[in-house]
Amino acid sequence: MPHTPFWKTKKPDSFTAEEWESVCMHCGKCCLIRLQDEAGADVYETDVICRYHDCQTHLCRCYAERCRLVPECLRLTPQNIGALSWIPDTCAYAFLAQTGDLPPWHPLVSGKPLPAEFKVSPHVVSELLVPLDELEDHIVEDDDNV
Repeated sequence: MPHTPFWKTKKPDSFTAEEWESVCMHCGKCCLIRLQDEAGADVYETDVICRYHDCQTHLCRCYAERCRLVPECLRLTPQNIGALSWIPDTCAYAFLAQTGDLPPWHPLVSGKPLPAEFKVSPHVVSELLVPLDELEDHIVEDDDNV
């Protein structure tokens, strides 16, 4: 008898911490710096990435301490994922919240590493190299692949 995956039998708010973390595909897209207009209505993605993002592994170099070291780092939870309009559609957490399932390209489903097309571009720039007053120069268009 085949084993039914946990995400098909449980609601995200009842996942264990390990299960919740395993949903993350380590694409790095949530580590991109975003700018919000003064009215708070629009969010703009840049090609600038958090200083702690490791572009080789697509992992945070200080994951356990990320929210202390970077106060604006957002911890994704089952409670907030549905309210974050800027999360890309390819995010496994967003996909799960919208469909109740994981996408076919997810490593837990496919059994394969995440395809490069779902990861941030290797051409992102560390925030350490971009002065704050130049962030607007790094805004990317929707059709750019970041």
